[in-house]
Amino acid sequence: MILPDRELELALLTHHEAVVGIDEVGRGALAGPVMVGVAVVTRATGGAIPEGLRDSKLVPAGARASVAERAGAWVAGSAVGAAEPWEIDQRGIVGALRLAASRALEALLVSGAPVPTAAILDGAHNWLEPDLLDVDLPHLAFPQVVVRPKADASCAVVAAASVIAKVRRDAHMCGLEDPGYGFGAHKGYGAPLHLEALGRLGACDHHRRSWRLPGVHPAPEPLPVA
Repeated sequence: MILPDRELELALLTHHEAVVGIDEVGRGALAGPVMVGVAVVTRATGGAIPEGLRDSKLVPAGARASVAERAGAWVAGSAVGAAEPWEIDQRGIVGALRLAASRALEALLVSGAPVPTAAILDGAHNWLEPDLLDVDLPHLAFPQVVVRPKADASCAVVAAASVIAKVRRDAHMCGLEDPGYGFGAHKGYGAPLHLEALGRLGACDHHRRSWRLPGVHPAPEPLPVA
């Protein structure tokens, strides 16, 4: 198992006063929002990495809330932003990620957290960069962005963002009105229970209606843009 360390963030902190880790949750789900978590560390952030901090997918479900709480206390600030299913249908998943990230970073700044000038982004490409089809969004421009695959597993500040966002999204999915899809069990992903319910009930407003939803024929029309 890869354990997160602070090597990358500490290297960036030699040139920047504050560094933000960014990770998304819910990108591959069939229902529910996509959420982006952000967490900031500064040169003053010290101490041991919080106990149990890992990529959120590797933290046992029963331990995630306590790990997220410790991670939130360790970093200099954190926030989560969301893009709803209808916004995913309108913008596409990458545009929705940018929207959620902009909202998360805005909430971070409103909270009074240190302003980061460098970002570590989990993934294979820099989806913070504006798409030609996407409107410009505030808060996404950084003097330096480091993109690292599996950063949520290898980099402590990104792991913190990951687990904080995962706990927030899981709680949201468990609280949704649910006529029988089992959102609380699978959190909107394509589990057998969910696929069976889609075939039986069709799609609801919590589903990403522009996606090819298994068992839903024909695909429902996207919801009108608000």
